Amino acid sequence: MSEQTTRTGQTTHTDVVEAGEQMAEVALTVNGVPRRVEVPVRRTLSDALRVDLGLTGTHVGCEHGVCGACTVLLDGEPVRSCLMLAATADGHEVTTVEGLTEEDGSLGPVQQAFVDCHGLQCGFCTPGFLTTITAFIEDNPDPTEEEAREAIGGNLCRCTGYHNIVASVLRAAELARGENGEAEATDQADGAAADDEAQAAGKNGKDVPREAADGERQVAR
Repeated sequence: MSEQTTRTGQTTHTDVVEAGEQMAEVALTVNGVPRRVEVPVRRTLSDALRVDLGLTGTHVGCEHGVCGACTVLLDGEPVRSCLMLAATADGHEVTTVEGLTEEDGSLGPVQQAFVDCHGLQCGFCTPGFLTTITAFIEDNPDPTEEEAREAIGGNLCRCTGYHNIVASVLRAAELARGENGEAEATDQADGAAADDEAQAAGKNGKDVPREAADGERQVAR
């Protein structure tokens, strides 16, 4: 057994490699930058991104391809990086959450939409949602709410109740199309919040009509 040390920027990662373990040299393009790494053949793409390339924005949750937190784009298509061997990415282009910003470093449309619509809380699942939605609106630039819900159906979130994430999908599509619609985005997020409040009140034994929740929202403004 030996230790393999990888330096990424100012961070040093030490990884245990079994003696005699077969290694693979992988050449791929990550977020537009050609990269070359030598990794154990059993290493997943998610671990290669995080450990060998220092791109820790890709999160690893269930490690069974269920939660979607590890989703990245492979040649523009969303894939579960925890289920994919790094060696199979050789010669391909990978986009992680770090690669979704604009060229000037500002937030990309999907990232900005999550800010506008309060589409995240703890943020652990967010990178997977951002990459998934990026690919979705590329294929469907003007989705309906139902299509937006279906698009994120393979990603799990334990915090938001999904309402604001759906609003974020629709907002991201607007921004990608060059539309502003800030007031509408705020209304979508507020409406989703009112729905959540009404549902929570119902669980506590209080019957709060949607109209009442909307009225409280107007007073709060």
